Amino acid sequence: MSDATLHNATQNPDDFAVSISDSIESFIVAVTEVAKGDEPDSAVPFLLLEISQLLLTGGRLGAHEDIVPDERYEPDSGPEPDVDDLRERFATLLDPVDVYSEVFDPYVPRSEPVPCRVSDDLADIVTDLRHGLAHYRAGRVSEALWWWQFSYLSNWGPTASAALRALQSLVAHVRLDQPLDELDGLDTDSDDAGEDRLAEEAGKVMAAEIAGPLGLRRV
Repeated sequence: MSDATLHNATQNPDDFAVSISDSIESFIVAVTEVAKGDEPDSAVPFLLLEISQLLLTGGRLGAHEDIVPDERYEPDSGPEPDVDDLRERFATLLDPVDVYSEVFDPYVPRSEPVPCRVSDDLADIVTDLRHGLAHYRAGRVSEALWWWQFSYLSNWGPTASAALRALQSLVAHVRLDQPLDELDGLDTDSDDAGEDRLAEEAGKVMAAEIAGPLGLRRV
């Protein structure tokens, strides 16, 4: 099925649903494996690839006509799986480049950058995707598609885009032999994360120091 026709209401919705769910499940499985830390040298390249592929799926959802669920109110999908372990594993795996700066909405004039964490982003994305997957596996296909589309536009899409930009920037710094500036000590746990910053976090992080552990050896 051509992506160019995804907005067409005459397409087979089952084909679209299967394709979307397969992509989402593949992403969840892949990032869960990366979080185990068995191959730390490949962590950043794998995440760059997986998030890029997920955003293609998100783009298909965003380009699709509005999906309306069969039921007026969302059925209970059961308890949400805990993602704290996933979050903590990524925080350890990506240290000291977990924290980055992001502008939430580029169309809001004079928006101030705020600190974010790739580890938080990944955990939040997986939470959103799993929620829709629970509906899908329970046979509530329209509910799953509606949730994935809605949450792509409202949460996991912007979150994944921000994380991808951070990872792409990290790869570019290393591959182009451009040392990273001193980390500003952005504290995502601060009461006012957009304004308050710690004095220093880890000194000056050079590309040579992060290239090996994060799998970003220059070629």
